[in-house]
Amino acid sequence: MTPKKVMLSAVQPSNRLTLGNYLGALKNWVQLQSQFDCLFFAVDLHAITVRQDPKELREQTYRAIATYIAAGIDPDSVTLFAQSHVPQHAELAWVLNCFVYMGELSRMTQFKDKSAKQGQNIPVGLFTYPALMAADILLYKTHLVPVGEDQKQHLEITRDIAQRMNQIYGNDLFTVPEIYLPPVGARIMSLQNPLSKMSKSDPDPQSAVYLTDTDDQIRKKLKRAVTDSGSEIAYTAEKPGIKNLIDIQAAITGQSPEQITQTYAGKQYGHLKVDTAELVATAVGPIRDRTEQLLRDRSYLDDLLKQGAKKARTRAEKTLGDVFDRLGLIRRG
Repeated sequence: MTPKKVMLSAVQPSNRLTLGNYLGALKNWVQLQSQFDCLFFAVDLHAITVRQDPKELREQTYRAIATYIAAGIDPDSVTLFAQSHVPQHAELAWVLNCFVYMGELSRMTQFKDKSAKQGQNIPVGLFTYPALMAADILLYKTHLVPVGEDQKQHLEITRDIAQRMNQIYGNDLFTVPEIYLPPVGARIMSLQNPLSKMSKSDPDPQSAVYLTDTDDQIRKKLKRAVTDSGSEIAYTAEKPGIKNLIDIQAAITGQSPEQITQTYAGKQYGHLKVDTAELVATAVGPIRDRTEQLLRDRSYLDDLLKQGAKKARTRAEKTLGDVFDRLGLIRRG
């Protein structure tokens, strides 16, 4: 029997997860978990590249794991853990820091965007973030990484590092990962600025539907969603607000944008907003309620995290041991 390919993905627990996180990531994870050997985790070490409130970070990490499960991730069939519980991530990141170049890191779009907001005191971790992300992926011999368009650059630098080290130390050292782009829902846009991606760190709470929102909050946010001039409901780049609402419906229902657009022939924008709001409320409600239920039993979540970290550490240590051998470091007992 051919072993399943390894798929890995994660979300940063720096803020409440959004509808964009669900439709762009979690919903796809649920569909893919039976097809691949999956590892899903909360990247809490990545989160601290920006100053975090300790209590809030801890709470959001628990909430992220609970949300994964509430969305349909089966902890018995995947490896589910917190990044900081597997020290091999940080250890391999240091090794990779020695094989990635300053020029490569300085060209990363995310570094340029985030460092511009930091002023003069830019944390080194913000600069070397891609090396840790590469370690996350390469530790587990990952074949596929489902990402949105904004993360493709990180996957490319991971591939470059893996290929560079394979050329030096042997082609079987690292598996070179491939990018998996889901066909629908990979990029859900802001409700207030449909030219920007829906972000959990957006300062405007009206820009995103959070997976903690009540049904009434969801309906109000969709009612206030920015649309476009004119009155025709068309799926075009010239109407990004309308296009975004149709994309949301497509990601939830599995219908094509063209099929959805046809159902609104002769209808007004208000019809699209109301229907989208009801679809979103129906999708988010069960996840929200199940998440809150899980968060009331922290001992259950702690046990899951402990079991997941143990599984992850076993796999990660094997890869790290191989890396140490190739580099000439003495393998630890």
